[in-house]
Amino acid sequence: MAAQIGEDLGRDEAVRDYRLAFQSRQASLIGRREVLTGKAKFGIFGDGKELPQIAMAKAFRKGDIRSGYYRDQTFAFASGLVTFKEFFAQLFANPDIQADPHSGGRQMDSHFASRNLDSEGNWRDLTQLIHSSADASPTASQMPRIVGLAHASVLYRQLPELEIVTGFSDNGNEVTFGTIGNASCAEGHFWETVNAVGILQAPAVLSIWDDGYGISVPNEFQLVKRSLSDMLAGFRRSDTERGFEIWTVPAWNYEELVAVYQLAAALAREQHVPSIIHVTEVTQPQGHSTSGSHERYKTQDRLQWEKAYDCLTKMRAYLLERGFATETELAAWEHEDRKMVMQAKSEAWQEYQHPIRQDQSQLLSLISRIAARSPRRDALLHLITELRKHTEPARRDLLRAAHQVLVIVRQESSEDIDALKAWDRAQRAWAAREYNSHLYSETARSPLRVPEVRPAYEPDAQQLSGYEILNRCFDGLLARDPRVVAFGEDVGKLGDVNQGFSGLQEKYGPLRVMDTGIREATIVGQAIGLALRGLRPIAEIQYLDYVLYGLQTLSDDLATLRYRTKNGQQAPVIIRTRGHRLEGIWHAGSPMGMMLHALRGIHILVPRNMVQAAGMYHTLLQGDDPAIVVEVLNGYRLKERLPANLRDITVPLGMPELLRAGSDLTLVTYGACCRIALEAARQLSDAGIEAEVIDVQTLLPFDLEHRIVESVKKTSRLLLLDEDVPGGATAYMLQQVLETQGAYRYLDSEPRTISAQAHRPAYGDDGDYFSKPQVEDVFRTVYSLMQEADPARFPAIF
Repeated sequence: MAAQIGEDLGRDEAVRDYRLAFQSRQASLIGRREVLTGKAKFGIFGDGKELPQIAMAKAFRKGDIRSGYYRDQTFAFASGLVTFKEFFAQLFANPDIQADPHSGGRQMDSHFASRNLDSEGNWRDLTQLIHSSADASPTASQMPRIVGLAHASVLYRQLPELEIVTGFSDNGNEVTFGTIGNASCAEGHFWETVNAVGILQAPAVLSIWDDGYGISVPNEFQLVKRSLSDMLAGFRRSDTERGFEIWTVPAWNYEELVAVYQLAAALAREQHVPSIIHVTEVTQPQGHSTSGSHERYKTQDRLQWEKAYDCLTKMRAYLLERGFATETELAAWEHEDRKMVMQAKSEAWQEYQHPIRQDQSQLLSLISRIAARSPRRDALLHLITELRKHTEPARRDLLRAAHQVLVIVRQESSEDIDALKAWDRAQRAWAAREYNSHLYSETARSPLRVPEVRPAYEPDAQQLSGYEILNRCFDGLLARDPRVVAFGEDVGKLGDVNQGFSGLQEKYGPLRVMDTGIREATIVGQAIGLALRGLRPIAEIQYLDYVLYGLQTLSDDLATLRYRTKNGQQAPVIIRTRGHRLEGIWHAGSPMGMMLHALRGIHILVPRNMVQAAGMYHTLLQGDDPAIVVEVLNGYRLKERLPANLRDITVPLGMPELLRAGSDLTLVTYGACCRIALEAARQLSDAGIEAEVIDVQTLLPFDLEHRIVESVKKTSRLLLLDEDVPGGATAYMLQQVLETQGAYRYLDSEPRTISAQAHRPAYGDDGDYFSKPQVEDVFRTVYSLMQEADPARFPAIF
């Protein structure tokens, strides 16, 4: 087989591959020097993995998908995903999206992402792209999304209704190429992903670059066996059982690498059989990264072995042995290639520095004009001297200098000072666009732009249980949009544990409404991957506390996706879960603060009932952002009126709803606590206190029109209620209302919060009563505020 492959490759291709591998190695060496000389902040490179990645690129076609990590630069060069100049632009953190189209300076080197969206946020034709899902640095974080990226090909091939969805698949003929280092294979994400891909028989080719270490820790401390291939043997397919093809090949064997990747890709593409390629005997000539030296932990024998088995060294010898090149030719090519990479680096640096130097020149001119007329001339001239010392300035050097000048001349006025202020404002506005934009969608399809459609009820509207309302909602979504798929634990045959999808698998089939194993991290990853390929997944995490299992994937991948690609990629995932008010330590918590702090970039919606939840699902499916919907766990059996327009209603995001008008106090809450707040308000009214009750509806975004402060202006008092721990979501809401909305100006009493206890809820009715806020707690808190304000009217009773 290897001999045939060698004959098929021929001299020209082998030489071209060696030269590309050499060029990539030069990029690694030069990049490291740029970090050590201070031009770049940090570097992590793919040296030692050049040949396996060239072999992988040969099997990669337009429309295929990569989900890798920060060692894949040679694949990126070989596939056309990145140019050498773009590679160095990213190393230098150039924020110009034209210079670094992968992240616009937001990610460090070797973090690649194809631009799947155009400048307006419209999908490009992914079947014509070198498609790479956006890299992330946390180890093994690239794995969960592989499940969905590969599974999408299964759906596009097997679901006839998806034939009308164009630009995302060629009848499921795409292969997802995943890459990971050997040490990261000790992570749970790796094993969960391998298991899920094997169950789904999704067309993925997973490559393990095995250099024997995880930074300084050798495999013997990472893995129970010496060989990952041996550990993975149980996943190997047989004549009677599904599974993987598993291949083991050394990183320096050019012909065998090319052969294996061709075979693995063909199996995945044609038969949807996944493969694992364990690439062994990988070297890492520069060590893990620029933060340290591998000479500190590798023996001299190991270092000598790495020099002898460096894939470049082996490939060079291969060219000589086959008569494909002479030593003179190789030396000439290497000189030329080294010069080419140096030129790309120099051009990237100059393009990065040029606009900064222009702004530096403009700033120096402004300061000089101010100094000419200022009594603080000497101090300003000193600043000019210091600023000129920055021969390779960063923008922060300019902004810091401008700041100092404005402080020094704060008691002076002139047209030049006004010009400097305008320059400073313009620079900071520019920086906000370049560094702080696109956390959420800014496109015409943002869910924030979906118009509200309120429920309309017939006089004799039918009363249904909450789960029946949701069931009709999901039925409508599946019928209306073939891109919608739903999955999670017990979602398929059972219809989810609360029956929201009851009967829908039978109606729409097991590929539209799917059961999964207990694997929250890859349920989230499956949703991300499917959404990256144009589908609209509703992924269920059975209970709110199980979100913890998928929190890393939600936080490091989904929440940052649009931001870290500077609007180059989107994954409008809907995570459906449930919580609140159940009794007991498990499934009863409400960790909203945890999600608020970890998941900026994902909308967080907290419906108080199932009609409202249905409206939220409709809103989200018209938008292009990810979201989590937290349904009220004990609301599925409560009766609600069925709107006549159930399939059309939408709930606007970031718009609180007034549930009860009042004049004495503003009571702000959400979700399950709305019922408690309304009952407390009724009892307070009997005591002569009128509380205004507001349901925030969505925590992210929060009250975009500042409706709550308008209520506080009227009532002069504020109480925030929820079931999170003290200082959780109530503290977040307090900051939003007092600081962002400026409600502190209108308060006559101190603002109060009511939350659950700091511990998990105790079991049983009494455990719940003494762990979570009750009607009585709300009544007592509000009454104490009013008693403090008017003790004659409200005598102490507690």
